[in-house]
Order: sequence, then C-alpha cells, then structure tokens
Amino acid sequence: MVRKLSPERITVALPKGRLFEQTISIFNRCGILDRKLSQDSRKLILETEDFNFLLVRAKDVPTYVEYGVADIGVAGDDVLFESKPDVYRPVDLGIGLCTIMVAGLPEDREKYFANPTVLKIATKYPNIAKDFFGEKGIKVQIIELYGSIELAPLVGLADFIVDIVETGRTLRENGLVVIEEIMPSSAKLIVNRASYKTKNEKIMSIIDKLENMLVKG
Repeated sequence: MVRKLSPERITVALPKGRLFEQTISIFNRCGILDRKLSQDSRKLILETEDFNFLLVRAKDVPTYVEYGVADIGVAGDDVLFESKPDVYRPVDLGIGLCTIMVAGLPEDREKYFANPTVLKIATKYPNIAKDFFGEKGIKVQIIELYGSIELAPLVGLADFIVDIVETGRTLRENGLVVIEEIMPSSAKLIVNRASYKTKNEKIMSIIDKLENMLVKG
C-alpha cells in the first residue's frame, strides 16, 4: 500500500544523524517548527501539523527533492556536487561544515605535484574526483569505496583518496596527510522546482525565516 503524504503539508527530506539534529535545531530557533523532533525511533516519516519529515540517507536527499516526493530538503555540497540534481539552492545553512580534499601518504606528495598523467583515486565521490582532475588534465582510474577509504593508499589499492575531512583526525591516525583542497562544503536548503511555484508562499516563508536568523547570527 502506498503511503499518502498530506499535500497540505510541506514535505522535508532530511538526512539521518547529526545533520538532522542541527537542521531541527535551526528550524526551532527561527520559528519554522514549534516542537522538537527525535530520530531515535525507527520511523521514517515524522509528521507535525505543518510538515512531513522524511528521514533518508544523506546521498538520497536530492533524489527525493528533485523528483518531487519532498518539497524541500537539506544536503551538503559534497552530495550536491556529486549528484548534480536539478533543484534550487536558496540558503546556505552554515552547518555540516567540512572540506573535500585529496589525501595520501606524505611520501607521495612529490609524486602528486610532479604533473602525473594518470592516478588511481579511491573515493565515494567519483564525479567530483573526475571533474577536479579533469580540469588539471590528469586521467584518473576511479576506485569506488564506501567505507574505510583511508585504507586504500596504505595497502596500495590507490595512489590517493578524495574524501570529506572535518577535523583530519582519521587521516592523522592512519599516517595520511592532506595533499590538496578541492572545495569547502556546507549544508544547503534545496527546493523542488515545481513546489517552489505551487507552494511558493509557504516555501518563501521558510526561506525568509532562515535568512533572517542567519543574518542576525
């Protein structure tokens, strides 16, 4: 049986984990949401008087928004630049701060900057890696990994990795160093293009409240 979401409510796709907590906190602080929500249960849909919240994997948020299942969502630049969804991105929420970087063994730094023609890159961001190295004129063999990416250069699976870095602790504990920064990443409010027109008043109210709060700090 297909679950019917109330069309009168705004449907929001949120990633599980810390970004969910940070987003709900912002929504509470700026008056978008008047109650706290918990992700502790196994429920995948949380409902309030005005909202349906869909709890999904971070990389799936843009898909739910682009295809109109969700009207709005919250996704990091890492996810957005990787999947390149056709959505509006009206507000930088200033949360989920990290940096997408190239990292590797310190002894390989010289190899990296010696104008190599081909590199093996382990990453869960194949499109970001291809675009970045393509602009440098470097061909890359992409090895897609989705866990323990730091292991790849240690065992010779890849020359370098492309991954998000917050504190750098995991790199340091595994003897790796940042080789080059690709781009900073933070979470954005994203909006479905059709919903922006059909639910404009409600969505603009959300955008205005977020922007006013962020301006005031």
